[in-house]
Amino acid sequence: MSPRRRHLLLALGGLPALLPSAGHAATDADPVRRGRPLVFPRDHGAHPGARTEWWYATGWLGQPEAPSHGFQVTFFRSRTGLAQDLPGRLAPRHLLFAHAAVTDLAAGRHWHDRRIVRWNGEAAAGNSTQAGAATDDARVWIGPWTMAREGDGWRARIDSRHVREPWSLDLALQRTQPLLLQGEAGFSRKGPEERHASHYYSEPQLAARATVTTAGRRLQAQGRAWLDHEWSDEILATDAVGWDWIGFNLFDGGALTAFQLRRRDGSALWAGGSHRSGAGALTIFGADAVRWTPGRRWRSPVTGADYPLAWQVVTPAGAFAVRALLDAQELDSRQGTGTLYWEGLSELLDGGGRRIGLGYLELTGYAGTLRL
Repeated sequence: MSPRRRHLLLALGGLPALLPSAGHAATDADPVRRGRPLVFPRDHGAHPGARTEWWYATGWLGQPEAPSHGFQVTFFRSRTGLAQDLPGRLAPRHLLFAHAAVTDLAAGRHWHDRRIVRWNGEAAAGNSTQAGAATDDARVWIGPWTMAREGDGWRARIDSRHVREPWSLDLALQRTQPLLLQGEAGFSRKGPEERHASHYYSEPQLAARATVTTAGRRLQAQGRAWLDHEWSDEILATDAVGWDWIGFNLFDGGALTAFQLRRRDGSALWAGGSHRSGAGALTIFGADAVRWTPGRRWRSPVTGADYPLAWQVVTPAGAFAVRALLDAQELDSRQGTGTLYWEGLSELLDGGGRRIGLGYLELTGYAGTLRL
């Protein structure tokens, strides 16, 4: 996920009054539920009745044995439960926000930025307004930041001009494999109660072409990407403080997802994931079949948050080691969306210490309980 999503991360410290309480019930006529089939292209689009939703793309550029860059682009939507009867384009029925980052491994640098706006849920058919999210297909935007499906793939554009060191990212992601429906045909449990769940699908092994501009230098490169789309009415149980998640494109053409929801003492409240082989055989992991064991930790010199950046992850598909390729891949958006988490390019190693995949590790709730 993200369970990104992929990812979600709605701890909006600067806007607490806009968020519904943990017990807020969804009023959607299409609630998240077991047995609800995912229908495309409609389910690529937004689900404004769901409480939270995100579209999440990560990947790497360069050669598998020596990647040069990592990238992350996430658009989020949060239904506030407010202003349902208020007219006007500023009625805060939803919050739309986005996070984006580029990691330069050679330079040891991590660029990141964010956007946040209120959205009334209307004018979603085009992108002439300041921000919006279409419901017929994937198309979400906040000013010049955009993510959309184009043909048999995806396109994302990030133009971060207002920061001290401007940077930009233009991504074209081409599908090479069928969609991967996570959980039970796209119904993904995230806790011991049925209501703690999401609808969740992934697009692994996307062929990536990117133009990256950082520090005044422009790079055009190719690589591999992963995309998640997930929406939920209620995803976190009350005793969950955050989650750990991985999404790896394997060099043999396969894809590995694993996640765990953590209690305050670090124990696993719930877990899951999937493995799809290069030949297409899919295995969905049960909640008791995934075990995460933390290893080396890194304390952020900026925020003081302490993150485990090395893991042993045991799954029905095998036992793996996960290693971050750069420590400083923290996203500190406390002055914007209020969120603080670690998300970065990492490698997957087999039992013999051989690199067998590249992807992203996501760690939330290490700087305090994640509030959704």
